[in-house]
Amino acid sequence: MRTHGWGGAKPATDEEAIERILDAASQAIDERGGDMRIADVARSLGVSRQTVYNYFPGTNTLIEAAATRSSVRFLDRLAEHLAGMTDPVDALVESLAFTLEWLPDDKHVQLMLVHDFAKASTGVTSELGIRFGHGLLAGLDVDWASLGLTDADLDDLAEYTLRILQSFMIDPGRPPRTGEVLRAYLRRWVAPVLMAEIASHRV
Repeated sequence: MRTHGWGGAKPATDEEAIERILDAASQAIDERGGDMRIADVARSLGVSRQTVYNYFPGTNTLIEAAATRSSVRFLDRLAEHLAGMTDPVDALVESLAFTLEWLPDDKHVQLMLVHDFAKASTGVTSELGIRFGHGLLAGLDVDWASLGLTDADLDDLAEYTLRILQSFMIDPGRPPRTGEVLRAYLRRWVAPVLMAEIASHRV
């Protein structure tokens, strides 16, 4: 374990060091968004940039790790919020609304949804974005298989939900829809698509 610096409070293990680096990175993302730099993280921890590089080889790798950790925590909250909701339309609408209401205060998940870290470009269908979409659907108490939807169908549904999220991120509306207004809007336009897909598997 590398223990140079750390403001006089050295981590006991590499795991603790990684968590502290991710905590510092999360704070830097809150302050600077995707413009976070390794130097910002090193400075807040009282270590050299090389110490951070020993654990994370580059800025994109560190941002990706921090964003992934934040998204996992968010998906846990989402699953708890939607526990017991088995109707596919109710569950999908509420998952979208809950996510859209959470996103403005979570720069980490925003970054994960729009940035392809491997290609250093933006894109809602990045690997991390797709994983988030799958996590969102997996967190629902909906028996997709009993409705006839295959893994390939869920791939497409995950992409569809991500594109909806990205659209609202780019332009949330004037004024932005929230609460029951947002849910009614999503139900009006999302429900027919999902129900038509489910019906097509019952023919």
